[in-house]
Amino acid sequence: MRRSWLAASLLALSSTALAQTAAPAPLSELSQAVNIPYEQFTLPNGLRVIVSTDRKAPIVAVSVWYNVGSKMEPKGKTGYAHLFEHLMFNGSENAPGDFFKPLQEIGATDVNGTTWFDRTNYFETVPTPALERALFLESDRMGHFLGAVTQENLKNQIGVVQNEKRQGDNQPFGLVEYAQLKALIPADHPYGHSTIGSMADLDAASLDDVKGWFRQHYGPNNAVLVLAGDIDVPTAKRLVTKYFGDIPKGPQQGPVVAPVPTPAQRIDEVMKDRVATTRIYRTWVVPGLNDPDAVPLDIAASVLGGLSSSRLDNALVRGDKSAVRVSAELQQFAQISFFDVQVDVAPGVDVAEEGRKLDRLIADYIANGPTADEVLRSATRDVAGRTAALESVGGFGGKAVTLAEGSLYSNDPGFYNKQLAAYAAATPAQVRAAMQKWLSRPMLALVVEPGPRGAYEESKSVAGPSGFAPAYYHKPGEAPVTFAPPAVVDRSQLPPVGPIPNLDFPTVERAKLSNGIELVYAQRTATPITRMVVSFDAGNAADPADKLGLQSLTLSLLDEGTKTRSSIQIAEEEERLGANIGAGTSTDRTSVSLFALSPNLQPSVELLADILRNPAFAPAEVERLRKQQLVSIVSEMTQPGGLAQRTLLPVLFGRDHPYGRPTSGLGDAAVVEQLKRDELIDFHRAWIRPDKATIFIVSDQPLAKVRGVLDAALGDWKGEGAPGTKAFTAAVPPAQPRIILVDRPDSPQSLIYSGEVTSLKGRDELLPYIAANDVLGGNFLSRLNTDIRETKGWSYGVNGSFRRLLNGVPYIVSAPVQADRTGDSVAAMQADIRAFLTTEGITPEEKERTILGFVRELPGSFETGSDVLGGMQNNVLYGRPDDYYDTIASRYRALTAPEMDKAIRSVIDPSKFVWVVVGDAKAVKPQLDRLGLPVEVKTVPQRTAQGEK
Repeated sequence: MRRSWLAASLLALSSTALAQTAAPAPLSELSQAVNIPYEQFTLPNGLRVIVSTDRKAPIVAVSVWYNVGSKMEPKGKTGYAHLFEHLMFNGSENAPGDFFKPLQEIGATDVNGTTWFDRTNYFETVPTPALERALFLESDRMGHFLGAVTQENLKNQIGVVQNEKRQGDNQPFGLVEYAQLKALIPADHPYGHSTIGSMADLDAASLDDVKGWFRQHYGPNNAVLVLAGDIDVPTAKRLVTKYFGDIPKGPQQGPVVAPVPTPAQRIDEVMKDRVATTRIYRTWVVPGLNDPDAVPLDIAASVLGGLSSSRLDNALVRGDKSAVRVSAELQQFAQISFFDVQVDVAPGVDVAEEGRKLDRLIADYIANGPTADEVLRSATRDVAGRTAALESVGGFGGKAVTLAEGSLYSNDPGFYNKQLAAYAAATPAQVRAAMQKWLSRPMLALVVEPGPRGAYEESKSVAGPSGFAPAYYHKPGEAPVTFAPPAVVDRSQLPPVGPIPNLDFPTVERAKLSNGIELVYAQRTATPITRMVVSFDAGNAADPADKLGLQSLTLSLLDEGTKTRSSIQIAEEEERLGANIGAGTSTDRTSVSLFALSPNLQPSVELLADILRNPAFAPAEVERLRKQQLVSIVSEMTQPGGLAQRTLLPVLFGRDHPYGRPTSGLGDAAVVEQLKRDELIDFHRAWIRPDKATIFIVSDQPLAKVRGVLDAALGDWKGEGAPGTKAFTAAVPPAQPRIILVDRPDSPQSLIYSGEVTSLKGRDELLPYIAANDVLGGNFLSRLNTDIRETKGWSYGVNGSFRRLLNGVPYIVSAPVQADRTGDSVAAMQADIRAFLTTEGITPEEKERTILGFVRELPGSFETGSDVLGGMQNNVLYGRPDDYYDTIASRYRALTAPEMDKAIRSVIDPSKFVWVVVGDAKAVKPQLDRLGLPVEVKTVPQRTAQGEK
């Protein structure tokens, strides 16, 4: 199913309820679930601290938000905020080396940092007994950092950031943001350049420059600390005062002046890129999130192209089928926002006419506004999204994030409640007035069409002469700018970690429906949410070898009409319920999932049952979704990752093997073009049936109630005809080590994708192999990532992993690297793997860190209902007992370094690796020719949705 979580899953109420479905709960009832209790205090040095107590698990989210982003960067110093995000993971004066090491040792999960226009943040979720160590680390990089910054790690992280930039730029549509900012924002405006910065500015960054940047921006008075989870205010005050209280204030950050710019007139531009189909953009600059018009504009975008039943979806995708994908969103920042509309034009459609049609639709919408029903559905989407976010205390979007954003951007941790009230009170007149005020202004009309890109500007600065400081760049104030005085606490060693209990995985219960479908259930009562997955024994391996793509097309049609509901009716009903129903596949399983607000469980399950049992496969819908899948296939072949997957897996397993096909399941264009409606019906009958199904459930509702609802909707479901079977008769071909170079011209980066098929099977006990690989390639601190990223600076990240499939387990290494270091990177990884598997095995320190990390991260790994749902599915798929995760800690602790070495050395042989490189052959092939392996060059014709170019 094509609808994504953000765009469609958390959608809302409608006044046009279908007669056969129970009425949804009122918005007022649903919104009561959105509540984050908190208290706050401020240290004498200005550090704002917010505490939210949530005792559902023995974990605490630690989130530090600094009021520094790319909008504070002067000309000639673009990218500094993001560069510092990286540098501050490289250790501090009292905790040298990568911060990931001590964080792994304490079992931290959701460890990351991000930078954007308005902020830089660092966050991790840790077991409660490890909180003190996490606070030590965060306080040390706030108050004891500059002495740890060296020229060596500065140079290295500049290389890493530049490769992150190349990695993003290398994707289809990867240069669009630069064009949007250049066209819409004046060059001297705080939001006038991309957060990633320019290559030249990064190259020119000196040690003195970055130390000065730190002194100006990273004081405690310029930060917010949020602690959410198994913590109370007295404990927080004691620990935060202990570790942060001695850090002196920094310069006081003044306000950044960032008015909403308006172009003098409409800007029409055309770009070329290696894309599958033409994309039309319409982009306006509008006010930031604190403006009274922000919520009405967000609702406007949702109704236009965010809801699954949006105006543009119904008119252009479902209606005249002139587009294969549409979207509209309000990308909100503190002081400005971007109202962005996108339309992917269908093959054969006149692009200019599609643009004019889009402009007419938008103009009519601005003039007349949304309906009351559309506004209400958008408001309910917001409520449902916030309810789902409350499952997490931290990470990218949990309670800590919500409180920190409110505090930093709006000086109010509870700002989310004001937003919620604004959504609930919004009227069509308010939305229409906001659109007429802001969207009647000039905008950027950008078209990106298939074709060769222009020359990639690797080192041109976008920021002008270095050293010029515009008005919004603030000089240090009178506050002292010094290193922190000797700490009250002993910083000569990390604080000890208290005893961390083993994971107590939720009790798993089982039941059956009247027709024998097994239910696997666990209860989680923290939020009024029910998640379930109907898992079928199918997967990509169920696609017939001569019909690749059949399953994908079948699944995409499930929610595009049943015998009693049209495609639009299904979309609107999901929205009114705040539900999300989505289908997807792994290699071995096919799943149809449901997210439901528990007050709306019964009607949500009724809708799910109708989609599962009664898809109509209407001929017009079949043709529409076929075209969309064909565009997706072409799009996959424009992406480095898609090309790598399509190349390596058929080589490793053989094209006749069920695993020798791309993991996307999109299939072959020639096959998809010829699929008949009857073949879709037959596939559904053979595979989406009760005797192949297991239903996994995590809910705040008791099993008896959930079973009753499911039995009423699915208990009488019976399969028709013979069930489908998968054939694993094709033998895996002998390894043929070589390099396959997939020519992707003008790529600033190469994607290296390599591996072999091991002797393992999915139901083998893989713990020793996974633990050993954590040291080799499975972790940020792994040998491969440390060498290629952290030491050499040639990549944004390298990963090696066992792909756990039931009937075969390949080991695959993935490494996007800068183009001029492609051959060197292959050679370095070959040497790293050989050394690890022979003379340089796992050290005692690596073993200890790895095992401690695996054991201690277990509580944080199963924080949410979706985490538990995934664990239950894995246990059933791999034939493990329901209490497997309760015993896993003792299994990890029993491992020794020699056992781990022996395990991984018995299944990986780098001399058998096939190396796929997706990159610019003219730049890369001479490097690969020197490696001593045969090099095959594979040319991929540039294709668009209209055909070859």
